[in-house]
Amino acid sequence: MSELKSTKSIELVQEQTQVEEILKSVYRALQTKGYDPVSQIVGYIMSGDPTYITSYANARYLISQVERDDILEVLLKTYIREVLDKKA
Repeated sequence: MSELKSTKSIELVQEQTQVEEILKSVYRALQTKGYDPVSQIVGYIMSGDPTYITSYANARYLISQVERDDILEVLLKTYIREVLDKKA
């Protein structure tokens, strides 16, 4: 029960800019190969299955260098900064 009363804290393991650069590269590779990059990246994040990411341009290797929770954290921070904070 005490677990519900406290908040856990996590820290981003990799630099945000490094994660952003990897996401850009993976996005471009997926787009170049004709995939919907957003759907493919979401599939990867949700399942952990690297086959959602093309091996073209080393994208599968690159994304495997980043923890999925780090990807989510960068995406959420960017969304909050670019969308929510601008509306406030």
